[in-house]
Amino acid sequence: MASLKDLRNRIASVKATQKITKAMQMVAAAKLKRAQEAAEAARPYSERMGAVLANIANAVSGSDAPPLMAGTGKDETHLLVVCTAERGLCGGFNSQIAKLAREHIRSLLANGKTVKVLCVGKKGYDVLRRDYGKHIIDRVDLREVKKVGFDNAHGIARQVIGLFDKGEFDVCTLFYSEFQSVMSQVPTAQQIIPAAVPAGDEAVQASDAAYEYEPEAAAILADLIPRNIAVQIFRALLENAAGEMGAKMTAMDSATRNAGEMIDKLSITYNRQRQAQITKELIEIISGAEAL
Repeated sequence: MASLKDLRNRIASVKATQKITKAMQMVAAAKLKRAQEAAEAARPYSERMGAVLANIANAVSGSDAPPLMAGTGKDETHLLVVCTAERGLCGGFNSQIAKLAREHIRSLLANGKTVKVLCVGKKGYDVLRRDYGKHIIDRVDLREVKKVGFDNAHGIARQVIGLFDKGEFDVCTLFYSEFQSVMSQVPTAQQIIPAAVPAGDEAVQASDAAYEYEPEAAAILADLIPRNIAVQIFRALLENAAGEMGAKMTAMDSATRNAGEMIDKLSITYNRQRQAQITKELIEIISGAEAL
């Protein structure tokens, strides 16, 4: 059984941990609002970009479509861009994204496909390298970035497009977690190369009108699709930032409550042991007095 000193030290240690988790919860709550607003503001732009892409794509025949839209005509080599957080202490946020990526990798390998992985974020890299380290071709480190900007996404998009131009892959899929609420972040897989043209109502309605493109539609797509890839990656980074803060706030709240419960249990144990020790000392004093 632990001594009273050991119990006091442990209670003090848990109280110090509780203060840290409470502070981290408050910091995550403060950052969550800004991250959530940024993610929600990016969604309409991303969706509208997809609708514009669909409208222009309707005017381009298969032979005139740029390679980023038409693809290589093969489905042999897949590039997976897995976006996770740079830091932990956010519950199952990172592991859920990595789990979805692992399932996708297993499915592709079972079908005889070649898989390459580009990790954006340290935590996804740490998880995937255990089983699929030989498939990871590079890792993008954003630990020094205080606030994710479009330049970061544009740099990743240039790297992906550069690999495509070199013939390194045929299909590219983006993995991230879509923010829904503080308690819910949904792991998502989105194909970005070849560009998946949406078929939403807005695109269908707009296609009924007659458009003249200047320059040609193919030339517009050649510039628009790389921009759309950067936009989709930027949205993924913003969604991840909001999801990370929401998951961290939830995880730290649970940790704070668990620390409080542990302190209560340790305090009860300490008080009982202290009372037993006092009782034992009183009995020894009384017994000694009677012996005299």
